[in-house]
Amino acid sequence: MNDLSYFSAEQAEISTFQLVLIIALALLVIISTWKIFEKAGKPGWAALIPIYNVIILLDIVGRPRWWIILFLIPIANIIASVIVVLELAKSFGKGVGFALGLLFLNAIFIPILAFGGATYQGNSVEE
Repeated sequence: MNDLSYFSAEQAEISTFQLVLIIALALLVIISTWKIFEKAGKPGWAALIPIYNVIILLDIVGRPRWWIILFLIPIANIIASVIVVLELAKSFGKGVGFALGLLFLNAIFIPILAFGGATYQGNSVEE
């Protein structure tokens, strides 16, 4: 007996639709991240390389590269992510409300940041 025989055609179609939707959202976020990197004067292709894209993001917001270690530590990674998102919004002249949008509705706010009128204003970290 085929292990997949208990799935109906409708369930298979929903799964295919979900897969297409996930791939489309992933492509939208990748393309948007590429554009954000280019707006900040960084290479857009860096958005495609895991870990390196976080290093570039840390450069954009003005945090030291050793912060990449914080992303590997449970709980610390959540705090570091929130800080980086807040500083990313500030780096493009946006406020806390926009940062919360980036944090909770990423697939909507990343394209807004990428393709909207926001310009990179330098990193937001006081030196």
